[in-house]
This record gives sequence, structure tokens and C-alpha cells, in this order.
Amino acid sequence: MPRRVRGHMATLGAALAAISCIGAEPAPTDEALEYVGRARCASCHPQQDTLWQGSDHDLAMEPATVGTVLGRFDSTVFVHDGVTSTFYRRGDAFMVRTEGPDGTLDDYEVAYTFGARPLQQYLIPFPDGRYQALGVAWDARPASEGGQRWFHLYPNERIPPGDELHWTSPNQRWNYMCAECHSTALRKGYDRTSDRYQTTWSEIDVSCEACHGPGSAHAAWADAGATATDPRMGLAVIYSDRRDVAWVIDAATGIAERRGPGPAVSRVEIESCARCHARRGQITGEYDYGRPLTTTHRPALLEAGLYHADGQILDEVYVYGSFLQSRMYQAGVTCSDCHDPHSLSVRGDGNGVCATCHLPSTFETQTHHFHDPDGAGGQCVACHAPSRPYMVVDPRRDHSFRIPRPDLSLSIGTPNACTGCHDDRSSDWAASAVSRSYGPTRRPHYGPALHAGRERHAGAGGALAALASDSTVPGIVRGTALTMLAQNPVRDVEQVLAQALTDPDPLVRMGALTGAAGLDPGATIRLVFPLLTDSLLAVQIAAARVAAPVPSPLIGDEERAARQAAVEAYRASQLVNAERPESFLNLGGIETALGNYEEAERAYRAGLELDQRFEPIYVNLADLYRLQQRDTDGESVLRNAIGLLPEGAALHHALGLTLVRLGQREAALGALGRAAALAPEAPRYAYVFAVALSEWSSADSARRIVAQALERHPSDPELELLQRQLAERR
Repeated sequence: MPRRVRGHMATLGAALAAISCIGAEPAPTDEALEYVGRARCASCHPQQDTLWQGSDHDLAMEPATVGTVLGRFDSTVFVHDGVTSTFYRRGDAFMVRTEGPDGTLDDYEVAYTFGARPLQQYLIPFPDGRYQALGVAWDARPASEGGQRWFHLYPNERIPPGDELHWTSPNQRWNYMCAECHSTALRKGYDRTSDRYQTTWSEIDVSCEACHGPGSAHAAWADAGATATDPRMGLAVIYSDRRDVAWVIDAATGIAERRGPGPAVSRVEIESCARCHARRGQITGEYDYGRPLTTTHRPALLEAGLYHADGQILDEVYVYGSFLQSRMYQAGVTCSDCHDPHSLSVRGDGNGVCATCHLPSTFETQTHHFHDPDGAGGQCVACHAPSRPYMVVDPRRDHSFRIPRPDLSLSIGTPNACTGCHDDRSSDWAASAVSRSYGPTRRPHYGPALHAGRERHAGAGGALAALASDSTVPGIVRGTALTMLAQNPVRDVEQVLAQALTDPDPLVRMGALTGAAGLDPGATIRLVFPLLTDSLLAVQIAAARVAAPVPSPLIGDEERAARQAAVEAYRASQLVNAERPESFLNLGGIETALGNYEEAERAYRAGLELDQRFEPIYVNLADLYRLQQRDTDGESVLRNAIGLLPEGAALHHALGLTLVRLGQREAALGALGRAAALAPEAPRYAYVFAVALSEWSSADSARRIVAQALERHPSDPELELLQRQLAERR
């Protein structure tokens, strides 16, 4: 019987609450705060209001009028892959005739503009309250830079109706994808019963109270004048991160050091900006001003597909995840050290913003950067914050401010700033140039360990464990390393996880919870159950998912109550986005883990009602039937799904496993082989297919499949072991 952990849970939960709230100054709770609007703020803060006007926040979203629409609506015709879109006026309305959800051309009125530079999108209203973002956008750059034209956001693809990238799909829906970060005091207002939205906001753009919180108490404090007594001035959140802080350059290093009343423990400003400037998922319906981001959102770690293995940006991840990796973040730099918080402009031209903390006589020289000081290579951002284009014309800078590492390009295939500019040269050339200029030795980097973990190289577990245990490494990196421990075995994993699960950084705790998914019930009770009462919701619901499979007879009343409360919080977090099939996939998963099979099936069916082409639900539903010894029903579900999604590799793989259990070997081989052919990037499919071939058909065929898979995945441990076993059978 596992050891009970009563008492320990409450103590640890309180300790983590104290640690995670350092520097936060949440809103007062003695009265309900209300939004008062920008005009009320501007009456006392005209300078800030003037700076804000015309900023990207001001222009985030506007009603479509002559003064806000930048695109050419003069019967201009744009053709993309056989689809003709015509932009025209109908009186005061801005119209577009384009392909609708059923594939036919129809006329749509533009309700709102979305953004202004370097591109502008247009939002189309639908009767159910949703707004869809057109896939054809206006390039707002000057004509001399290639702008002043209509262009398609997916220029090299045909995006037919029903595709997840078509402009009428849920993934292009403003209410879910964009609204929270382009308006103020947004209420999504989705009703699951009617499948309709009634979305509201206090202001259509990103106005004062989007960052400062509802201003009614502050306005009342200002109105009280000399009689006001509130030391907080009625503010919903106080940005004190830079209060009494100065950056003083150390002449010896040429780099500024933070001087202030104490260490840089407050992260209120960065966490507030990260609400929108991070790749994250919303887990509450209400934003909690002044509290850590993980109170209301689940930030993404350095996941494959989002980031390169060394942490450089890959997908559209915005800046929070990269900035957390920077030395600047570790030193206490905040967003407003470099950006004016109202105009959003950088505090200085050219290298000027960098020169405030990096002595120009040390760094703005050829002996430092080995480029023409007046050329593009003499700009700090060229090497330390290279940009990557998104939405075709929108370059975003990597805010990790890293040193170029072409040596990592050679060893793990990541990009580097050198060949980003010198695109006619190789990474080999760049690595040699760096060695000549800066010497042959490079600092250790976390990229190789994360790369090894992603590829499941031999020995990756030890490297990941060492990385996760190194407190000098950024928390987002350590958290990412921890997520891979379940797939990369390591000795003493419980010791590594035990340390990480009590780490003050919530991203480390979240990563550790993912890595703890493979623990036995006893270890889960000891290590994971204390986090069911974590002060931060993102951590708490992650713990609920891991704790769910532990059999109830193994835990006491207190632990059972804590798990139930965390599970309820998990369910509520999923229903925040009840219009998404992913939410019901997750609900079905946790209900399955809890043994609530009827509730799990209802959740999966609800998800399919929202999107019958959502492949993962079919796989999970079939697996639920497996648990209930209903493989015949599972086969039916999967065959119906394959009829809708014939290229779904996961569906063919799941069908193959189901047919194995049903004793249909020949059909199983066909399904498993189809999965391996459809998804050669998934080594597991090739492995399972080869095992089945070796047992039921041809060992030679199995050897060939393994050899082909190892060409793509040369260090996969399962494939390597199977290759050795098959060789021994010759």
C-alpha cells in the first residue's frame, strides 16, 4: 500500500503559492471593478493616449469604414489557384465575392478590419455570431517594397472548403483564434446548446484597460482628489517591475547591470504582455490582472513544430517563449525597457536601443561583429535577433537574443543567423568563420539534448535529466526537457521529477507533470498529488490529468477530494473552448482515465458533432471500445473515419491494431502497412508494421521496412533493437 501524503499536500501547496506570486500585485477584491473606457483614461493621461493613437494596439481591430480600410475595393479581381475573389463597394459597405463554405461564389460584407501593418485582414460576419478572417489579405507595405496588393496567406497551396485552413473553417474563426488579444474586456459568449456566439467587448481594439485592467476604482480614486486614501490608487494591477530600477554599464564588460531596490523577482509586466504575446491556450473565461500567466493560460513549451530543437522560433509563437530563454530575461529586463508601452515603438533607432545596455565602444565595432558598421551586418539584430516571416509578409524577430551557432546547424540541423544573411554560403563555412573570429570553443548549449530527446537517441534520457536539473538553464528549457523523460528512459527518474515538481517556476512543474505520466501509482501519489492544490491553475489541471488513472482504493479521503476538485477544474478549463473538438478529446481522455466510460463516449461523440473530420477522436473512441472489449465497434468507428479521411495514418494504424485483436491478420497487415506508408515520419508505425511482418509474413520484408525506417530515424531505439533481433533470426 503506498504511503499516505496527508498534511504534506497543504504545506507544499502553500509554499508554491507563496513562491509563484512573488512580485504580483493582484487587483483589490473589496468591490466589483468595471471598465470605464479610453476617453475616461485619456482625460487624466493625455500624453499616454496620444502615444497610443495610431499604434498597433489602436489599430488591432476597427469597424470597416473609409477611414480604416486600406485594401483596394474598386472591383479589383484576385485569382488564387482557380478561385476568383472580387473586392468591391456596395454603397458604404465593403464587399468581397469569393468562395464560401460550400465551394460556390457568394457575396460577403466586411464588418471589421484586422490589423494595419504590414498587412490587413478582413472579418466577415455569419448569422451564428461568428466572424471569419478572409484568407486573402491586403499587403499594406509601400509599393516599392512589394506591397499595395492583394495576396493569399497560403500562396503555394490550394485550400478547398472543408480544409482546416479554409477561411470559413473553425481555425480561421475570430471569436476563438484572435478575439481575446485584439479587443478589450472580451466575452466570447459561446453557447454550446445552440452552437452560437454572442461575443461582446468594452472596446473594439487593445485599449488602456486591456493592459491596466478595469478602471472604475482608479477613476473613483482620482475623483476623490485630496480625500483619496487608497495607496494602490484603485489600480487593478500595478506595474512595479521597473520602479526605482536603473541599468548601469559595467566598464569592464561593457554590459549594463540592474541596479534597484532588490532582485528582479517581479514579472508582472512580462506576464501581462505574455497574455497575448505568447503561444498559449486559454483555460479560464476571465483574465486575472496582475497574476501569473499560468493562472489563466497554459503557455506552450519548446515543442517540436513550434520551436527548433535549440529553441529558435519556427511556427508563429510570438515572443514570450523565446524571450524566456534570453540572458536579458534572466538579468531582469522587461518588455518596456526596450519598447514604449503606449506607442509600442522601440526605444531608439538602429542600434540605439541595444546601446542603452551594451556599450557601443565595445560592441558596435568590427572587432566584435566583423562586419561593415554601416551595413546590414553591423546591426545588432541581424545576428542576435534574426527575423522569420509569417503570414507571407510579416517578419517577426526571435527574442531569445542568442549568439549565432552555425556549429549547431551542423550537428542538429537548426538554422543560424550567418547563413540567414549569407544565403549563398553553407553552415560549414559559417562555423569556420565563427571559429576564426571568436576562437574554436563554443559554450555548451541545450539544443543537442533537446534534439536527442526529440529523436529518442540512445542516452538522451541522461542528457535531458542533467538539463532539467541545472538551475542555471531557463525554466522553459528545463520544462521542455522534462516532458521528454517518459519517452527517453533514465535512471533515478523519480529523483529528477521530485526536484522538478517543487521548482518555483511553473513551466518546470508543468513539464515535470508531463514527464511523470509514466510513473507507477505509488510514485504518482507521492510526487504528483501535492500539485493538485497548486496555486496556479495550469499546473493544477496538468496534475489532474496525471493523477486521474490512480485507482481510488489506493488513496485516502483527502487525496480523493483534492483530485476531484482538480478534475472539476480541468473539466471547466476545457469547456472554456467548448466550440473546439480538442476540448472534448481532452475531456474524453480524462474520463477514460477515471473509468467513467459512458461520460468519455459522450465527450467523444460531442467532439465529433463539432467536427466529424477530427481524426484523434476516432482513434481514442476506438481505444475506449478496446477497454470495454468492444473491438468490433472500434473497427466500425475506424472504417467509417477512414471513409472520411482516407489519408489518416493514425486511423489506419489504430485499425490495424484492432484487427490484430480480432484475429484478422491479413487485413491487419494491410492497415499497418498503409499507416507506415502514409506517415514515414512516425517511426512507431514502421516498427509495429515490421513486428507484424516478422511474426506473420516475411522476416525479409520486415528487415527491409526497418532498414528504410532507420534511414529516416537513425537512432530510434525500438527500430535498432528490432533490427538486431531480426538479424539474429537469419
